[in-house]
Amino acid sequence: MPELIEKDIHTREVLDWQGLHLLHFASSACSQKVRIFLNLKGIDWTPHAINLATQKNFEPWFLGINPRGLVPVLVHDGTVYIESNDILAYLEETFPEPHFIQDGQNQEVSALLREENDLHLSLRSLTMRFVVPKFLAAKRPAALAVYEKDRGTIGGAPDAHKEIELQFWKDYERQGVTDAEALAAATRFRRVYERFEAILGDQTYLLGDSLGVLDIAWFIYTHRLMRAGYPFAQQHPRVHRWYRDLLAREAFSREVSEPLPLRLIGAGLHTAHRFSGSTLTQVASSAWD
Repeated sequence: MPELIEKDIHTREVLDWQGLHLLHFASSACSQKVRIFLNLKGIDWTPHAINLATQKNFEPWFLGINPRGLVPVLVHDGTVYIESNDILAYLEETFPEPHFIQDGQNQEVSALLREENDLHLSLRSLTMRFVVPKFLAAKRPAALAVYEKDRGTIGGAPDAHKEIELQFWKDYERQGVTDAEALAAATRFRRVYERFEAILGDQTYLLGDSLGVLDIAWFIYTHRLMRAGYPFAQQHPRVHRWYRDLLAREAFSREVSEPLPLRLIGAGLHTAHRFSGSTLTQVASSAWD
């Protein structure tokens, strides 16, 4: 688990924070996942909004807390935890009631959450192509320069993950998300959802008949992919029903609701894609052939 050690933390004030604090962004998929989990657990927490739209995550204050420049970050009694799935595991262990990882499922859940995490850049690619316009999503060169020069550490050592982040944003600035990348991402998700479609024929949730952490994680991915135009109703009707049932719960819907300006921007982007014949279903049609 990426628990930062004291010498990793250059924004020293967080070491004195007492209680549970979450640094997050409203529209961040990983932040939404953790917020749903916290709310379902009934845990009291203090929010600290980090505006990714204005790239506050690349400013020295935040990089002094998480050198990866990513949200969410959990601070619990002065100890800093990063990476959303590791945060969920920590919260489940620290606040075990109600259970969202059932007895005997720890190893299986860990493996399945690793699979979900491995698809995060694919989710980001489809988001940046079909949900958020490039003029809003692209990172300012000055912000990336600060990020690249920052010498923050994870566990006292340089963080190789940072190079992955830098490369993504540099490639995005140069070429956006190509048709080939969108197709590859959609194909990766189709393989997972085909498996879920079969599973949900025999049970209510992804790991049985009780709501679990895997449902929370994949609800967020599914919601984002719905926004991108992934054809769940046609391709995975059981998954679509599972998603709609979760969305009907206030604890889920509240955390993924969007303000009107963002909804209008998204609608405008979808309209532009329809006119140009470049919606997700058109660009990645062979993913579902």
